[in-house]
Amino acid sequence: MNDVAFWGSIVIFLLAYAMIIWEKVNRMVVAMAGGLLMILVGFLNQETAIKDDIDFNTIGLLVGMMILVTITRRTGVFEAMAIWSAKVTKGKPLALLGLLGIITAIGSALLDNVTTVLLIVPVTLTLTDKLDVNPMPFLITEILSSNIGGTATLIGDPPNIMIGSAVGLDFTAFIVNLAPVAIVVMAVTLILLLLWYRNDLDVAEENRLKVLKLEPREAIKDWSLLKKSLAVLALTIVGFMLHGMLHLESATIALTGAILLMLISREEPEDVLLHVEWPTIFFFAGLFILVGGLKSTGVIGELASWSLAITSGQVEQTSYLILWLSAIASAFIDNIPFVATMIPMLQEMGQISGMDLEPVWWSLALGACLGGNGTLIGASANVIVAGIAEKNGYPISFRHFFKVAFPFMILSIIIAHVYVSWRYF
Repeated sequence: MNDVAFWGSIVIFLLAYAMIIWEKVNRMVVAMAGGLLMILVGFLNQETAIKDDIDFNTIGLLVGMMILVTITRRTGVFEAMAIWSAKVTKGKPLALLGLLGIITAIGSALLDNVTTVLLIVPVTLTLTDKLDVNPMPFLITEILSSNIGGTATLIGDPPNIMIGSAVGLDFTAFIVNLAPVAIVVMAVTLILLLLWYRNDLDVAEENRLKVLKLEPREAIKDWSLLKKSLAVLALTIVGFMLHGMLHLESATIALTGAILLMLISREEPEDVLLHVEWPTIFFFAGLFILVGGLKSTGVIGELASWSLAITSGQVEQTSYLILWLSAIASAFIDNIPFVATMIPMLQEMGQISGMDLEPVWWSLALGACLGGNGTLIGASANVIVAGIAEKNGYPISFRHFFKVAFPFMILSIIIAHVYVSWRYF
């Protein structure tokens, strides 16, 4: 690929990114326009974009879980969970913020972070509406918690699945190596968030008492549908945990659960599909194509090659560089294609040098997963929360999120750097 294509793809990507930050044009329109421009000018062909660059596993997972959540929401279970959470914390917003952050982190580790935010955000918006408090601190806390929690396990975040599959690292290996640092990062992040928002979460006493009088069971509207929804959701979650043994991708499991629930609930497909966050789905498609253009013209490969060359094959220096490089890159471009590019290059480096690359793999996982907290488009969970929030009248500004989240991301990588140094060197 020539220099015109190399630099041209960078220009298109940066222009698209600038317009997303500018926020005057809908980010889905910008991402799709940028992706299509990559194809129109010949930096990427349509067949490659569809076949190789659009991650249909991510797209299928999102659609499947959105359908499951849409049908489950009709039972009133999210309202019931919101009331339960409020009663446990006695309606105190700061305590509620901490509880929802912890639930989000644990859910993201045991399920995956996309599924978790799809389940927890409707609960959060119901709760903040009843208490009449600003939902923004809750939503930002849940985004950060979802990516930190997802770092801890093999199934928590797509980069971990890719690394585990390529290198042969199992579920236990991820817990042993990544869960300890994820717990520390989560604890530090949550404490600082509670301090950050301690003066921003005031609730009127009458609203607090009104919520405390509510009973969770009374919020359930359809017990029959609830039983069907929870049964299918449980099967889907088990499927996620056993996906390696079943040799099934997470998208297949999510879509199977969605179609099964539609079959047994007899819900109207047209009505259900109306509630899928289609702008979010198309945003992802456009972003995948945009990054595919960078990959096709050699930009991402050049970045990966440069990162490996400057460390002179030293495993410790390579680990630190990969940690920071993957964190910064994952904040600004999608971490899936970046990790996909880095895996074969690291494997080749290991074969040439003969050194043990295990610390480098954990550095790549930490950087890619935690780095997703850097910007509003850094990870799938971020975009999902932003889409749901915007649909409910609470748009999350790119700049506001960056101002809050990017320093937290840098702090998490500093902690990870110390951990990698202490644990492996």
